[in-house]
Amino acid sequence: MAIQTILPSELSIPDLQRTLQFAVGPRPIALVSSVNREGLVNLSPFSFFNIFSTNPPILVFSPARRVRDNSTKDTLNNVLEVPEVVIHSVSHSMVEQTSLSSTEYARGINEFTKAGFTQVASTHVAPPRVAEAPVALECRVNEVVALGDGPGAGNLVICEVIAIHINDQVLDDEGRLDQDRLDLVGRLGGDWYVRAHGDALFEVEKPLATKGIGVDALPRSVRLSTVLTGNDLGKLGNVELLPLQSDVEEFMQHHRIQTIFRQYADPIERREALHQYAKEQLDKGKVHKAWKALLVDRLNTHSTDDE
Repeated sequence: MAIQTILPSELSIPDLQRTLQFAVGPRPIALVSSVNREGLVNLSPFSFFNIFSTNPPILVFSPARRVRDNSTKDTLNNVLEVPEVVIHSVSHSMVEQTSLSSTEYARGINEFTKAGFTQVASTHVAPPRVAEAPVALECRVNEVVALGDGPGAGNLVICEVIAIHINDQVLDDEGRLDQDRLDLVGRLGGDWYVRAHGDALFEVEKPLATKGIGVDALPRSVRLSTVLTGNDLGKLGNVELLPLQSDVEEFMQHHRIQTIFRQYADPIERREALHQYAKEQLDKGKVHKAWKALLVDRLNTHSTDDE
């Protein structure tokens, strides 16, 4: 596998920007409303955005200087005059309108109107909010940090959330935000987006309640498996305790295991079949069952290759 190594200084600013935007993603989108001291409203999306603190609740987005002419965006100019914004989550149902709001209209043109969004007065800040957004976060701008003065340079707008508005339609039966109902979109490189909905959603158990044994503790035959992927090894290494030998011995009577032993007399082919079965179980989230299948192989061959 060939690897290219590129220094940022070797690329033009547009090529560097494209490389970074393709490599770093998906990125959440902040649809930001702001006003200037004259009260003129601006609405614009930013994908250089994320949450950086819970206590205090801090969001940061970055309106970068334009690459083509080093000019600054209205949002940046506005927050320097009126340090308040509303940051909206962007759902799939509003992504086309959100993209339209990024058009560089002349100063004073209201992107709410151009994009067809409903403008609603905020409760704690001057900028209005988008009624169609699933979540709207009213924020006070604590600080703006300029990262440079050349084309493409970012400006970190550090925002403290002071009020949260949530559409009831994206709440579950317990009154909490539902990831699937939110149906958020994320930004990729070029014209590409990604949708966080349906089959695109999956869960990975965090290793917080237990301390996983780690991939390095897996038997060598498992670590070097031609069937199991890196993700599979990560799941196996996230367990704290292995199945008991008595459980493995009992599992040897499982009809699928018995079938594998009947079909494959060759130890290498049998191991591969057991690994394939373990992978099927891992894909179903049945990690404990996968471990028993793998340990059946070690128990049967009396293997001690745990280096």
